[in-house]
Amino acid sequence: MASSSPLLACVVVAVMVSTVLCGPPKVPPGPNITASYGEKWLEARGTWYGKPKGAGPDDNGGACGYKDVDKAPFLGMNSCGNDPIFKDGKGCGSCFEVKCSKPEACSDKPVVIHITDMNSEPIAAYHFDLSGLAFGAMAKEGKEEELRKAGIIDMQFRRVRCKYPADTKITFHVEKGSNPNYFALLVKYVGGDGDIVEVDLKEKGSEEWKALKESWGAIWRLDTPKPLKGPFSIRLTTESGKKLVADDIIPSDWKPDALYKSKLQID
Repeated sequence: MASSSPLLACVVVAVMVSTVLCGPPKVPPGPNITASYGEKWLEARGTWYGKPKGAGPDDNGGACGYKDVDKAPFLGMNSCGNDPIFKDGKGCGSCFEVKCSKPEACSDKPVVIHITDMNSEPIAAYHFDLSGLAFGAMAKEGKEEELRKAGIIDMQFRRVRCKYPADTKITFHVEKGSNPNYFALLVKYVGGDGDIVEVDLKEKGSEEWKALKESWGAIWRLDTPKPLKGPFSIRLTTESGKKLVADDIIPSDWKPDALYKSKLQID
């Protein structure tokens, strides 16, 4: 009988006041958003977080592991996604068009946002918790602050291919703590699908591709009892199955917490 007490208490509270005070109901997630592209718009709910004109997180990072999401090429046009959008990190880097038609401050004109963070408290089957800047970008000119004051809105979205400026190439960040027996790699600025589902590493002179495991967000790792020797080639597989190889992109004298920019991009 003790297990029924919280439910009874909730009922009592509901009777005593006009609003149930036991927290919002859990909303089941929608089907995963895949790398399929079309004209159809899907319904979602939108909120925003961080500073009104900011990039979202206070540290300009997020659950994908990216840094400086306030700077190019993301430029603060970022969002958290709930489970079917974030997909345990496999949705990191994917791009969406989002728009709203209500309230009156909405422009009904689409803007492109990048998934850089995770939404752990969704209020809809699809829920975008946008940066303050991205949320305001859906407004009519001069109505940005008015739209942000709405707080929660109904919105529409569809997945689109990521397009970056010509000088933005796929970039690899060797994470802090990496060593010859533990190698962690952040992959960012991927065009096309934007997100990565497989990462493999090959040492110079070897024919063997070693599969990295998902660590968290857009970070992949390889644990090995035999020390790795660079340079390393990295092979990426996007969600739609496209493969790309960055030959010898990680040099023999690689260092942790270092950035290595390739000359490659996916259209």
